[in-house]
Amino acid sequence: MASPLTEPQSLPAELRTYLAELVRRTHDVCGQRLVSVFAVGSVALGDYRHGRSDVDVTVIAEPALSEEALRELANALAALDCPAAGLELVLYDSDFAARPSGAAGFRLNLNCGPLLPYRADLDPSGAPAFWFVIDRAIARQSGRLLYGRPVDQALAAPSHSAQLAAVRASVRAHAQDEGHLADNQVLNGCRAVVFCRTGRWFAKSEAAQRLAESDPAVRPLVDEALRSFRRPRTAALPLPPAEVRRFLSWVREYVDNTGDTQRSS
Repeated sequence: MASPLTEPQSLPAELRTYLAELVRRTHDVCGQRLVSVFAVGSVALGDYRHGRSDVDVTVIAEPALSEEALRELANALAALDCPAAGLELVLYDSDFAARPSGAAGFRLNLNCGPLLPYRADLDPSGAPAFWFVIDRAIARQSGRLLYGRPVDQALAAPSHSAQLAAVRASVRAHAQDEGHLADNQVLNGCRAVVFCRTGRWFAKSEAAQRLAESDPAVRPLVDEALRSFRRPRTAALPLPPAEVRRFLSWVREYVDNTGDTQRSS
């Protein structure tokens, strides 16, 4: 592979070498079965923050890729020194990726890196689908191509109703406070409300700024969450738990009402 990355200059400087090696290793394992590799999450949305953000990557490969190859890929990528907080990589079969779906649907779900516990799941049946639906929606809207077939030719967007259901599920998950940073709970809540209002996915910080401008009552908490979000993950600021709970309850009610309105229309 003479040029492993498409438009490397468009990527954060801290990630270029790492992503180039990630693409090389993925191609080494998948060979001609590799269809596309693209960045999603904060890199795609233009809000990658070194020391805070994960690197989110979607891989699409032809269905003939074996489980043995998937395990080999997981080991090869986990051995890389990730410069970000962690790598969250999901591999889909090309036939699944080509059709809209509200399912998790992955062949490989890999988490690794300095601040993420290692996991390499090959079975999507027990995984909460909403994370994957939201990631695919962001990928289809804003995915940054790293290698192969363009995103709009390789990946179908989940339906709007599937995305809305995923938003509702994500709000409930964040409200349960299971390992989430408080600032991330608040900012994901902001993004959920802004998605319901606009039908588009924004970076967490931009969604938070939009919500703070339109809803002054939540601005103090949102501003504090943004201040924390600008710090490294290991130096996040504590937010008032009662205010966070009230905010997430308001978000949940807003999202649920949006769903009820759309289902009855």
